[in-house]
Amino acid sequence: MQSYLQYRYLRSSIHRLIGADREKHTVDEDPSSSRDSPAPEAVSNLPGPDLQKEHATPILSCAKVLEKPDSCCIGLSEQIFIVSWDGPNDPANPKNFSIARKLMTTLIVGAIALVVGAASATDAAIVPQAAEEFHVSDVAESLATGIYLMGYAFGAVLAAPFSEIFGRNLIYISTLMLFAMFILGSALAPNFGGQVVLRFLAGFFGSTPLVCAGGSIADLWDQLEKTYAFPIYAIAGFGGPVLGPVFASYVAFGSLSNWRWAEWISLIIAGLVLAFVLLFMPETFGPLILQWKAQEIRKLTGDERYKAELEVTHRTLSMRMKVALTRPFVMAMEPIVILMTLYITVLYIVLFTFLDGYTFIFKDVYGISQGLTNVCFLGIYIGTCLPALLIYPIYRITEKDLAKVRAAGRHNLDPEVRLWFGMLGGSISIPVSLFWMGWTDYSSVSIWSPLIASTLFGYGVLCVFLMVYMYIIDSYEIYAASALTLVTFVRYLIAGVMTVVGIPFYRNVGSHWTLTIMACISALLVPLPYVFYKWGPTIRSYSKHAAVKV
Repeated sequence: MQSYLQYRYLRSSIHRLIGADREKHTVDEDPSSSRDSPAPEAVSNLPGPDLQKEHATPILSCAKVLEKPDSCCIGLSEQIFIVSWDGPNDPANPKNFSIARKLMTTLIVGAIALVVGAASATDAAIVPQAAEEFHVSDVAESLATGIYLMGYAFGAVLAAPFSEIFGRNLIYISTLMLFAMFILGSALAPNFGGQVVLRFLAGFFGSTPLVCAGGSIADLWDQLEKTYAFPIYAIAGFGGPVLGPVFASYVAFGSLSNWRWAEWISLIIAGLVLAFVLLFMPETFGPLILQWKAQEIRKLTGDERYKAELEVTHRTLSMRMKVALTRPFVMAMEPIVILMTLYITVLYIVLFTFLDGYTFIFKDVYGISQGLTNVCFLGIYIGTCLPALLIYPIYRITEKDLAKVRAAGRHNLDPEVRLWFGMLGGSISIPVSLFWMGWTDYSSVSIWSPLIASTLFGYGVLCVFLMVYMYIIDSYEIYAASALTLVTFVRYLIAGVMTVVGIPFYRNVGSHWTLTIMACISALLVPLPYVFYKWGPTIRSYSKHAAVKV
């Protein structure tokens, strides 16, 4: 709906623009003509191709002349007109949307991430009941969660190139519909094999916000605004994996008392989010909007030389797919990508093994019910909301850094300013919280102790997530999508595997030592943001793909 209204508004503005530009050309050609002469409104009176070809410049001020198309342009004449925005304040440009509209769009993207993230964790809350019905072990049934995360990993590789051809909106809508269909299938699965296959496909199509959300935010917000816009998305979207078990605990262990309602609730929420996307979410991919504009101009003027950049660039879907499938693994040689991927993968291993481990940490130690054990995930969610307190001070730091950069004659922020989320307690809080939880997890100690530790863990996880994503985006710019695709692929693939082995690990090693081992591993990564803050420019100077050099 919003895309349709967007297109209607664009068409109306083009009518006005063509009329104004035609009047300008008429006045310029005939000095005796009155500058107050009204522009013709009928499309039939617009200058045709023959008249336009007499001019060396396009009739529209929003188009620039491309005299010699480069090798990436195919099937074009010697001179074409590249359609661009109608000035820096063009209301059709998503970066010029109102703040309210930008925030609404960002929150909708966060809601998509929330619903697909919640679906990743709801099955972990009902493992014993589903295992009993399908006559499999708890370890086998945990594969329903692990295989979903593996679907995330493989789907993320393919989502980005499609969004750069068909736009963000169509990809969000189509993949969310397919996601809902496979969640429906999983809710009705007659056996364990069917459940596993359908969960994989649900994860595959649910992966879209993992790689497209960064692009959507970049479409809407400038460098400085992303300092608060990206955390808004992350806080909204990151709640999925930790709120999923909470949803499941209320529907699967309440009056309904059926584990399949864990899937039904995911389907219901997906339907509500899909309705919001259809009714309120505009298209934000600028090149596609310019393509709409070029198509409408050609229709109104009859001149086929008006082209959008997306149309003259010889990048077919097959070419984009080739880049999407190969470049992320080329980026695996980058030290920044290697270390940041390692860091966030460790955190996701801890986070998703908690889906199995909370039974051993809370239920077995404190004797609480399975449903109440799932409610304990609210501690992590509260923690993920706390980085909102850092947004204003980090915004001020970023604002000062941007002023220095522009005074030096540069335009892009130093990526190191994005490391403040990790340095302001984000990195150190993770090992501290894991040690705290591991060694106060005794029945003789209040249950509030590990719960408060889980809140500290949630704070650290979101801070590091923000640091990793924003640092990679600013460091690699045009290559950021490939770098983030690799990060997403690795972390979800490994987290999916570890979710399956989580139950045996907690059962055989014990919650105390399991958490201690993970705390020790995460402690080794604590210096990472400080190292990059001090030596980041030097590290990037040796990179083949980093956009910002020393």
